[in-house]
Amino acid sequence: MDLITKDRIIEMAWEDRTPFEAINIQFGITEAGVIQLMRRELKRSSFNLWRKRVNSGISQKHLNKRNPEISRFKCTLQKTISMNKISKR
Repeated sequence: MDLITKDRIIEMAWEDRTPFEAINIQFGITEAGVIQLMRRELKRSSFNLWRKRVNSGISQKHLNKRNPEISRFKCTLQKTISMNKISKR
C-alpha cells in the first residue's frame, strides 16, 4: 500500500460520516484492517481517541447504526472521486 492510499484511508476513517463499508468498497480493506492500520499509523493517544469516537454513537461508521434516511456515502454537492482525489465544487 502506497503512502497516498494509506493517507486517504486514514482520512476517510477519521470522517464521522464515512462508513467502513465505503472504505471497503473503494480500497478493499475491512473494518478490522482499518483498525489495524490506524493502530499502526497513529500515536497511541490519537488511536484511543478515534476508537472512542467511533464507538460512542457520535460517529456513523457502521451502516447498521446509521440513520436509515442516509443512503449515500458522499455529500450531494461533492463531485465524483477519481484516483483518490476529491474534486472541488
